[in-house]
Amino acid sequence: MRSSLLAAATLALVIGAPALAQAETTVIHRDGPDVVVERPASERKTVETRESGDGCSSKTVTRENDVGDRKTVTKEVCD
Repeated sequence: MRSSLLAAATLALVIGAPALAQAETTVIHRDGPDVVVERPASERKTVETRESGDGCSSKTVTRENDVGDRKTVTKEVCD
């Protein structure tokens, strides 16, 4: 009788512990001001297109604003 009670308690612990672990929810609250970065509306845009003899072409677009932030994107297509 004592061993069956011990086995039942062990089984309940093994089955119940993972179920309790899955029910937890963690909420993180951060206090602080919202940060908004304003950038000037003026920007320069350069487009460069290249075609090679093997049927591939590439297009490179570079954008730069007055602050000096620059982004370059290149796309290549082969037929």
